[in-house]
Amino acid sequence: MSVTQQAAPAARDGARTDGAGPARRSRWKGSLALVLAILIVTGLLVASLLIGAYDIAGGERGGEMFWITRVPRTLALVLAGAALATSGLVMQMLTQNRFVDATTSGTTEWAALGLLLTVLIAPQVGLVGRMMIASLSAFVGTLVFMAILRRIVIRTTLVVPLIGIMLGAVVSALTTFLAAQFNLLQMIGTWFMGSFTAVVRGRYEVLWIVAIVTLLVFVLADRITVAGLGKDVATSVGVRYEVVLVAGTALVAVAAGVTTVVVGFLPFLGLVVPNVVAMIRGDNVRSNLPWVCLGGIALVTVCDVIGRTVRMPFEVPVSMVLGIVGSAAFITILLRQRNA
Repeated sequence: MSVTQQAAPAARDGARTDGAGPARRSRWKGSLALVLAILIVTGLLVASLLIGAYDIAGGERGGEMFWITRVPRTLALVLAGAALATSGLVMQMLTQNRFVDATTSGTTEWAALGLLLTVLIAPQVGLVGRMMIASLSAFVGTLVFMAILRRIVIRTTLVVPLIGIMLGAVVSALTTFLAAQFNLLQMIGTWFMGSFTAVVRGRYEVLWIVAIVTLLVFVLADRITVAGLGKDVATSVGVRYEVVLVAGTALVAVAAGVTTVVVGFLPFLGLVVPNVVAMIRGDNVRSNLPWVCLGGIALVTVCDVIGRTVRMPFEVPVSMVLGIVGSAAFITILLRQRNA
């Protein structure tokens, strides 16, 4: 064997080694960044456990109050934040539009309409029944939104969220009209003003359903990604586009319906977090999902902590803080897209 023949395999091995080194370092840095993000979110959750008007350490029955109020509230922040953030990512993939989530597609307004109809028609239905009807209403409303998108020519990405916002406004007006007719405006105001104030032990457990929604999004991530490329591409690679579309819509509807029943509206959460993650990390849906979950938890927790501390012992609803932060981030994303 000549010197050249001996050197060729060695060169190939060296090339493989040189290529593996940067890839290994990149994976290591990614894992380190994820661990750091988990630690930061954990710190925020600990702060949520320690902040409140009631003195847990020195107050009478402080330990009992800690488990009755603080722990359920923090768990609700985790469940709602992760579910709504991942649901926003699903909506953006299925509609192929970065400006769509449950807030800008009318999904939450449909959930509120279903909840109101439940109160009017079957007031004896419990929390689980209200959750199921609100989720069904949100599912129907999201399908209506998808059907409208299929029947119009979309010339700009801003048309899609504008359609959803207008549809949501019509549904919200109908909900408000019915509430006014039956003297339920105060109840509607409570739903539209999302807050974790009323979350206590025995009142938040239904939210564990949205944890299943989040897990299912992880399971279906690859299929949702392919479906987001369009019906023709999805069908050509063997993905049943219509099935994935309905499944993804159902997941979004359940997340919106359950959170509306338990805590009310949390605006812009599913819009801002996936966009920020995509701007930092790119468009790999499966690898972005853990970051989207952590981002959703972090954002809703920060807004809730701000709401609890800015006028302590009174509370500013988390939806108000989230609306301010989310709208500012939404405008920033719009301007960034325009300048891109």
